[in-house]
Amino acid sequence: MKTELYVVSHKRARMPQEKIYLPLQVGPASENFPGFLRDNTEINIASKNGSYCELTAQYWAAKNRKADIKGLVHYRRFFSNGSSHFFSTVNQKFSNVLSGHKLDKIMSEYDMILPKKRNYYIETSWSHYEHVHHIEDLQITRDVLVELYPEYVPFFDQTVNRKSAHMFNMLIAKANIFNEYTDWLIKVLSEVEKRTNITDYTPYEKRLYGFLGELLLDVWVEKNQIKYTELPVMFMGKQHWIKKIASFLWRKFRGNPNDR
Repeated sequence: MKTELYVVSHKRARMPQEKIYLPLQVGPASENFPGFLRDNTEINIASKNGSYCELTAQYWAAKNRKADIKGLVHYRRFFSNGSSHFFSTVNQKFSNVLSGHKLDKIMSEYDMILPKKRNYYIETSWSHYEHVHHIEDLQITRDVLVELYPEYVPFFDQTVNRKSAHMFNMLIAKANIFNEYTDWLIKVLSEVEKRTNITDYTPYEKRLYGFLGELLLDVWVEKNQIKYTELPVMFMGKQHWIKKIASFLWRKFRGNPNDR
């Protein structure tokens, strides 16, 4: 089977050596990075990268690439061969990036690979979104599902009321599943986009359609009963965990600064 894992990056970055990994450039840079594919060619929504994030790459891959298995990873986040390698060096992590051999074995048994769920422990995905983003955008997303895909609404409600979720917009799937999910996701987000006004949002807040996509992945997977397994995600750069945890707790107990 032909496998393509698209490594989304807005800058030149170190890439795994296996041929299944294809660097895919996103963002407005005028320079075309040597050896990179680019999401502003052929059928694309590259102009929306500032608000759709890596989903512009996912859309491009779904519409333009021919492969049996397609996947989306990031230049600083990769699936591992099975261990988290939390305290490993970057070189050690790159030597343990998911291999083609391991991937073939997994995909002979499953239809999709997702990151291990992120657990918020003390709050739900809905309350987490409320503390970090504009909650009205998540409500609009539910409204769109009610109108366009009412059969998905129970799964949306289950997803946002749980304390864990598959994050990062990372997945590997058989091509028909990858493409079908992408078509559905972009249709939903395009309608949400029509109903949201992000004029006064900060650059971070304007990435909302990428954030919403993270939550919609579980909705689609569960509704369509996709047979999947999970793998750890390795963060290739430094992770400032103390700062991240402090920020998480601040938002949880002090509220979203957008509301003040």
